[in-house]
Amino acid sequence: MTLSCQLPPPLRPGDCLHVVVPSGTLREPDALHRGIEIWRSRGYEIELSSGVEARWGYLAGKDCDRRRQLATALKDPGCRGVLCARGGYGGARLLEDWVWSRDSVQTDSKWLIGYSDITSLLWSLAQVGVAGVHGPVLTNLAAEPEWSLNRLFDCVEGRPLPALQGIGWGGGKVSGVLLPANLTVATHLLGTPVQPDLTDVILALEDVSEVPYRIDRMLTQWRMSGAFKDVRGIALGRFSQCYPPAHIPSFTVEEVLRDRLGGLDIPVVSGLPFGHDGPNAALPVGLPVCLDADQGLLNFE
Repeated sequence: MTLSCQLPPPLRPGDCLHVVVPSGTLREPDALHRGIEIWRSRGYEIELSSGVEARWGYLAGKDCDRRRQLATALKDPGCRGVLCARGGYGGARLLEDWVWSRDSVQTDSKWLIGYSDITSLLWSLAQVGVAGVHGPVLTNLAAEPEWSLNRLFDCVEGRPLPALQGIGWGGGKVSGVLLPANLTVATHLLGTPVQPDLTDVILALEDVSEVPYRIDRMLTQWRMSGAFKDVRGIALGRFSQCYPPAHIPSFTVEEVLRDRLGGLDIPVVSGLPFGHDGPNAALPVGLPVCLDADQGLLNFE
């Protein structure tokens, strides 16, 4: 069944939002509190979930505890949204044996905001028809430029989103359902119950700290598994710190992207302002968009 999502009700100043750490252990407490203060400065009430500073190896506490954080926030009738403190790794571990209550999340749907490792949670929630936001986690929020902050609040408060400008590879226009993701996380979800239906989607992909041959390996897996078969178009964000290894012959990451995606016969736009290490434009998950690969535009319908 083709992916189709609805946004939760628009947020308003005075609403209560819960902070969770569903993935890697918190290492940036000052940055977290700066991000929280931005939300508070906009009039929101912010509550930190119990255990946000927990540590279990590289994870922010044991799976059962992180799962409890998320479930508690989603079940709290006074909570209107869930703010992820950071990414890292560990979100997918929460989804083993996890079953969303379809009726409850659609009836009392809440905003879920994050990116990178939070891809797994956003994709899982999209499967039950709730649109989250692929956007800055709290520990990155204070580094966002004003336009990106305004865009995030426009998204969650129900105002229209302007188009994003990138570099068109040619191939015309196409409409589809936007499915943003971190490439590494998304690749590891292929073939699992968490993978949404990719029919008629426009993939929006970004990544960080992956050398070019690893990007090649992941995109080759998408090609060989047939995962691109029903995808309508691809929107590429930032692939930051994806440098060739020193003193080893290599393609650049840009060359890899062109080689692995340029021959798919679908529209592609690169250089869009989302991802790590720079402005991270908020992208709603599971909503209709238009990708113009001649003009290099991602338009939000």
